[in-house]
Amino acid sequence: QNNPETIKINQLSDREKEVIELIGRGCKNKQIADILSISEVTVRHHLTSIYNKLEVSDRLELIIYAYQHNLAVLPS
Repeated sequence: QNNPETIKINQLSDREKEVIELIGRGCKNKQIADILSISEVTVRHHLTSIYNKLEVSDRLELIIYAYQHNLAVLPS
């Protein structure tokens, strides 16, 4: 299991994975904050951490990455 993507994904916390899943469903930061009962500032901190860990630069790249690596499911 030395796949570099697997190693990156394994660095994510459970909370970060929840944030990614919600972004994959099309949620905005405010909605994510409400669903997870955290502040929007905390959501932004999680996103910064996620971008760094997965080496993506923005929300769009994150969404594409999430779908490619089964971290999120396309909304039906």
